[in-house]
Amino acid sequence: MIRLAIHGGAGVIDREQFGGDREQRYREALRDITTATHDRLRNGASALDAVELAVRLLEDCPYFNAGHGAVLNSDGVAEMDAAVMDGRERRCGAVAAMKTTRYPVSLARAVMEQTEHVMLAGTGADRFGASVGLEQVDADYFITDDRRRQLTAAAREGRISLDHDEKYGTVGAVARDADGHLAAATSTGGMTNKLPGRVGDTPVIGSGTWADNATCAVSGTGHGEYFMRSAMAYDIHARMAYTGDDLDVAASAALKTVASMGGSGGVIAIAADGTVALPFNSPGMYRGWVDASGEVRIGIYQDDG
Repeated sequence: MIRLAIHGGAGVIDREQFGGDREQRYREALRDITTATHDRLRNGASALDAVELAVRLLEDCPYFNAGHGAVLNSDGVAEMDAAVMDGRERRCGAVAAMKTTRYPVSLARAVMEQTEHVMLAGTGADRFGASVGLEQVDADYFITDDRRRQLTAAAREGRISLDHDEKYGTVGAVARDADGHLAAATSTGGMTNKLPGRVGDTPVIGSGTWADNATCAVSGTGHGEYFMRSAMAYDIHARMAYTGDDLDVAASAALKTVASMGGSGGVIAIAADGTVALPFNSPGMYRGWVDASGEVRIGIYQDDG
């Protein structure tokens, strides 16, 4: 059973302020990316290939806080984090605070497949990406006018923001392929006006990203410091592995732990049996998924999709 889910971030998405043409553009982007990735899975792609493709497409879309369109740190620079995990043997790769590799998710996969390490950071990560032939771009490539305006506003108000209007712009994907293998990938620019060098949950395996064929694949979006403190993604796996919880129960319980500490956000997850869960404790989460009938579905608010 082929299954797929993607997310483009969660948070305070006001239906009245966000609606109209802008909302339609986001829905169309989510549908196009979900459909393109689903088509690749139906044509025999592995779960790992599928999640990398989905996240690359999200990184290319300026609407979301990853790759081109990532938010800016207090120096006005896009510092990005990403991770991938293959559920077959828990192989994983991650990058943190990188600045010049066009597709952070592909750099994370290269770390997994072409090094003995799990995580590379900063200039060393980008230097490795260049050495293995991954496309390098000028740091300005990632910056959009919207992100410059957001940084100016955040700096003026002296705040660190999880994307404009408090939306969490991390992107991610989880997939189950025709052979039953699971994979997850996550990518983010982090927080507007964050301190240079700040790293969130996305590249921390077990916090924002997890995959194990025996249980589930998970990608999270939210206030990363709380996801790290709760080992959110691993918590879902552990509840399934050690107590026998089903995916819905495990994902909801893990998110409640985040909320109990003051954090918020959301999760996309797929279980070994193909069950999909998409819980979030904020007003909205950009999401696309393939249901049991093979239909692509899209949602933003709590009451749609």
